[in-house]
Amino acid sequence: MTTHSLATRAALLVALVMPVSVFAAEDDVKEKQEVHSDQSESLTAIRDQSQAFVTAFNQGDAAAVAALWTPHGQFVDDSGRKFTGQKEIEAAYAELFKKNPETKIEVVVDSIQLLSDEAALEEGRTLVSEVADGEPVYGAYAAIQVKLDGKWRMASVRDRRVGLPSVHQKIADLQWLIGKWSAEEYGMRIESECRWVANKSFVERTYTTTGPKGAKVSGVQLIGWNPIKGQVQSWNFSADGGHATGLWTPIENGFTATMRGVTGGGLPTESVNTLTKLDENAYVWQSTSRSIGGQPLPDTDEVVIKRQASQP
Repeated sequence: MTTHSLATRAALLVALVMPVSVFAAEDDVKEKQEVHSDQSESLTAIRDQSQAFVTAFNQGDAAAVAALWTPHGQFVDDSGRKFTGQKEIEAAYAELFKKNPETKIEVVVDSIQLLSDEAALEEGRTLVSEVADGEPVYGAYAAIQVKLDGKWRMASVRDRRVGLPSVHQKIADLQWLIGKWSAEEYGMRIESECRWVANKSFVERTYTTTGPKGAKVSGVQLIGWNPIKGQVQSWNFSADGGHATGLWTPIENGFTATMRGVTGGGLPTESVNTLTKLDENAYVWQSTSRSIGGQPLPDTDEVVIKRQASQP
């Protein structure tokens, strides 16, 4: 056999083999993408089902709540009572809603583990408010979800009551603020330090603003939990005797704080301050809707505040 014929056969062999391997790789990638897509769809559907439970519960619709179980599903409440089948589960929730007509629930899904294409373990936490005794009920749950006729339904749910979260747990999301921060804007330098105080029940923020000509303004802010309002609150005290309070509302990656106070000279102040976390080492601060003594002030620019590097 000539060298030319050997080369030709080798080239043909490569040409025949390469498409097979390439197509096989493409098929493998496509198959993995399809599996990932199916899993994502399942996780989304289970989360949607949990939200449907919240909606039905908060509307006091016992029938809609029970319909989220399988026909022979089981529910064990936080006192250990067992209810089997949609009729028993509906009756249990109907009794709850009759005794507590204003009751509401909040659900936080902590994890969803797909056990197979048609079964999953969901775990999370609940907060039930507006109950007859006036005290909110904190709980945890584990639910086995199964897929029937293309829809995810609860086959088994077990609730348990948990203790009241500590004050620190309610403001633990502020942990990333702890440390020293600084920013410079138009010749003005802002420096602040945040630290835990009072057994981590509050964050104390001390700050100093130095103007272009060296004039300084300093103050202290305490950030904690207001149990009556049920939200984060801050208390500001400035060196000139001014003070303000702010109610903080969570937003995506941060908070807005509605501030009301008074200057050291006795003029009322109002503003809405927004704090948006960029990453662990930077956040954006801006003050809008500002006024002093009833006179509106322009919004501030957005200021990027960065964490100071730790000293060696």
